[in-house]
Amino acid sequence: MSLVSGPGRASTSASLPTELQLSISAHVKYIQSLDTRKDELEYHLTEHLRLNGIYWGLTALHLLNHPEALPRKETIDFVLSCQTESGGFGAAPGHDAHILYTCSAVQILAMVGAWDELEERGVKVGGVGGKRAVGLWIAALQNRETGTFTGDEWGEEDTRFICSSLIALSLLKILSLVDVPLAVTYITSCANFDGGYGVSPGAESHSGQIYACLAALSIARRIDVVDKDKLGRWLSERQVEQGGLNGRAEKLEDVCYSWWVGSSLAMIKRLHWVDGEALKGFILRCQDPEMGGIADRPGDVVDVFHTVFGIAGLSLLGYQGLEEVDPV
Repeated sequence: MSLVSGPGRASTSASLPTELQLSISAHVKYIQSLDTRKDELEYHLTEHLRLNGIYWGLTALHLLNHPEALPRKETIDFVLSCQTESGGFGAAPGHDAHILYTCSAVQILAMVGAWDELEERGVKVGGVGGKRAVGLWIAALQNRETGTFTGDEWGEEDTRFICSSLIALSLLKILSLVDVPLAVTYITSCANFDGGYGVSPGAESHSGQIYACLAALSIARRIDVVDKDKLGRWLSERQVEQGGLNGRAEKLEDVCYSWWVGSSLAMIKRLHWVDGEALKGFILRCQDPEMGGIADRPGDVVDVFHTVFGIAGLSLLGYQGLEEVDPV
């Protein structure tokens, strides 16, 4: 799956019909076309996001009710080719393992029902293969003193890595390999006076990090530790005049925050605190209705990252014709 941007461009308000509709068939064709553009420089410059790109494209297709639009066998073959001898997954064949790519790999294998293929063809580490090999690699990333996780062997810590680890382990059904209560304790230490969460204790609140912390807490069944009203106020203030959402104060609106903010509000039962119709309109104005794809904002070039999170945002808002998305 290529992360090459374009060729489509989000419409400008002057070219849009009064009645906005999601161009489902165009978006399906756009995602299918992404891996055919291997002669473009951007295809190779984005190799470090290849596995994530497959996850974004496949998720979008599932939400559009076209999960069959990508070939299952080729998808599984590529994912398994990204597994390293450590048990984790890299962004592409030959890349180092990282939790962000490993989480995407697990999510893809779950969506296409490929657990048997992982058991049969997955890397074996010390005689252990399949789900458990992946799970043990993830478990080794946890700091058993603080509860947080590193992204890889080099030691960077971030609340995103807690989220990715718990998502992957829950899908693998081996969450017991890590100390979940200790991870919850660490997440609560990242809460700020405004109700939000950052990358680490004392770090600035950011919508992406808030999603990561809430998703991890939801998986741990500890969403009760969140000050929902305080956080809900901060999140709802992310909506700007154009109807879209931003990641933090004084920033431009961006389609991807339709998911990061919207799903966070959904997890704390406060999604109704934003203007859903205005948000739908903003997302739909960011699509290229003819060539497919969704951009960060109207007039910009489309890409698969904003396409999936725009569609996921519409699903959160109950847009007709889309598969219902889980906010976690």
